[in-house]
Amino acid sequence: MISAGEFRNGVTFDIDGTVFQIIEFQHVKPGKGAAFVRTKIRNVISGAVLERTFNPTEKFPTAFIERKDMQYLYNDEALYYFMDNESFETVPINADKLGDNFKFVKENTDCKILSYKGVVFGVEPPNFVELEVTDTDPGFAGNTATNATKPATLETGAEIRVPLFINPGDKIRIDTRTGEYMERA
Repeated sequence: MISAGEFRNGVTFDIDGTVFQIIEFQHVKPGKGAAFVRTKIRNVISGAVLERTFNPTEKFPTAFIERKDMQYLYNDEALYYFMDNESFETVPINADKLGDNFKFVKENTDCKILSYKGVVFGVEPPNFVELEVTDTDPGFAGNTATNATKPATLETGAEIRVPLFINPGDKIRIDTRTGEYMERA
């Protein structure tokens, strides 16, 4: 159990069977009246963000989110198949459980599968991936002081902006959290 007075960023707790994670919190002691905790919480299953206040003495059960390393194998229409690295069991996951940053994941990449009480609610790809540029305008050396970029298509089909000197066939490193080009690989 965790009391609202012990809330910190990232803490997960259960309210009537729904799991929430603290995004922001503030302990408030007004001049008149009782103290309270003002929070911004995210429903980890649906992703909805709520603002709510709690009495600091309220207690909630702590929710333990399981993060398991699994390897992405392939997709079949709306289902994406992952293999447990320990038991080699294959698990299908619906496309709606994948985030926007999953477009940077290619087959045989390890990801973290997030679940609560056996129900999968999310997939975290690795923070950085190395992908090959399949299509972009030919590169040229020139005025790069202006941070000029051009569109490029990657081997997974994702499109990002890259510097002018990148050519088709180049391997680049991408930050999956922001979708930005980092460096040549």
